[in-house]
Amino acid sequence: MLSVLIETLNDEEGLARTLASLIGGAVEGVVRDVVVCDTGSTDQTHRVADHAGCHYVAGGISVGIRQAKGDWLLLLEPGARLSDGWIEEVAAHTARHTMPARFSRARGSRAPFLARVFSGNRALAEGLVISKRQATALSKSARSAEAMARGLATKRLDAEIWVAPPK
Repeated sequence: MLSVLIETLNDEEGLARTLASLIGGAVEGVVRDVVVCDTGSTDQTHRVADHAGCHYVAGGISVGIRQAKGDWLLLLEPGARLSDGWIEEVAAHTARHTMPARFSRARGSRAPFLARVFSGNRALAEGLVISKRQATALSKSARSAEAMARGLATKRLDAEIWVAPPK
């Protein structure tokens, strides 16, 4: 079973888009729970999380990791959307591997080559599937989900993600 963690700050619209892409995983029984880790939003983020049935926690990713019920975690940016086929790919990965994994960017979501070279790379842009044990260890020294994901060796999943627009 998988727990989804979304660290957010004033992005109620992006959060709603991301949650909508997770419905299939909840129906299939792959997604056990969704934890929204709010780092100080002043918009209606808490209402979006509440209406969607998510666990809402005030605090960073380490608070969310402690609340997560699954043995595997899926970390996403608000606004990111998972494409069809992600459920089977994540289920297969978590059954076979112990290493973290990231999604492949959807073709329409890929920036041109020079834009990728000169833009800041977001470590969570492709999401992150990681064991709760590894995430707990990494969260002791990282202040955010982005910092936790940066520099991590990962496997590339065949499933695609539409990355969240840059802020």
